[in-house]
Amino acid sequence: MDTIETFISSIRDFRREWPDGRHDLDRVIQRYPFRVSRYYAGLIQFPGDPVWRQVVPDATELEDATGWEDPLAEEHLSPVPNLVHRYSNRVLWLVSQECALHCRFCTRKRRWREPLPMTEEHFHGALDYIASHREVRDVILSGGDPLLLPLPRLESVLINLRKIPHVEIIRIGARVPCALPEKVTPELVSILARYHPIYMNIHFNHPWEITRESSQACTRLADAGIPLGSQTVLLRGINDRADVLAALFQKLLTLRVRPYYLMQMDLTRGAAHFRTPLSSALNILKLLRNRISGLAMPHFVIDLPGGRGKVPLVPDSLKGIVDGKLMLKDYLGNECAYPLLPGEEEELVRWLVKK
Repeated sequence: MDTIETFISSIRDFRREWPDGRHDLDRVIQRYPFRVSRYYAGLIQFPGDPVWRQVVPDATELEDATGWEDPLAEEHLSPVPNLVHRYSNRVLWLVSQECALHCRFCTRKRRWREPLPMTEEHFHGALDYIASHREVRDVILSGGDPLLLPLPRLESVLINLRKIPHVEIIRIGARVPCALPEKVTPELVSILARYHPIYMNIHFNHPWEITRESSQACTRLADAGIPLGSQTVLLRGINDRADVLAALFQKLLTLRVRPYYLMQMDLTRGAAHFRTPLSSALNILKLLRNRISGLAMPHFVIDLPGGRGKVPLVPDSLKGIVDGKLMLKDYLGNECAYPLLPGEEEELVRWLVKK
């Protein structure tokens, strides 16, 4: 792949295409570099639109002193370089340092300027760690973007993981099908299909990202038997409206991509201007419930600071227990009664108090 033709890594080059945009951003780029694929830049319709805001640097990135460089404590939870072991039965392996985009809300902005390379020593150190921890059944490949690895390197990762008997599932987290769909070639898909079961979570944030090209990329992956999910980050001024997310989630289903997570953005330094109130997501989910397909409803989760893991939040529909009936609110806000089994009330009360 020709990097010069495929990516815009210089704000100077970007200025030539958008001379009317606000680009006095050299100080921002010195700290948080700029990169966008030419394909994704082509989705921009006007300065400040939902695509623009995801990738074009903003001076407010330097004004945020509230976030963390490493909000999920990934470095602390790395027993060997580039491998994060947060949950006992799975690991996150950062196999690539290259991205199709530098999303301005990225949880790993700290690595943009000084990425930790995947040396042969680091590569084999991660494999040895996984092989020696029999409780690890699920390996999630991330980065950067694993789909930007040279194909022989990507296949080497998959081959070596499949040699470890207790690794049952391989998951890939990728932005490429959305941000650089031309990279999802028949050859790439053929390699992935040799190492099933493989699952993929793709990062889509806005309906404008679903194009003929990204649809074709998803179709190729789905046709190869790879179950697809989407992880969407809730972003202020980009997708924090029920109608926008409804359109996105419904369109994803038509591509055989199931909305998996709607994520509260991580508390990353330099990204506070994207943060939405938690109530925004809960209200959006309440508005969407039973108005779009149940298949299109994602889990809303917070990835807790300090590496404490993901916690789901749901709109409150439970109103209490009255006369042996559970009182609930339906999606229209009407109060409804659900009869309990004889003797169930006491046990349910204990459960709800624990909750």
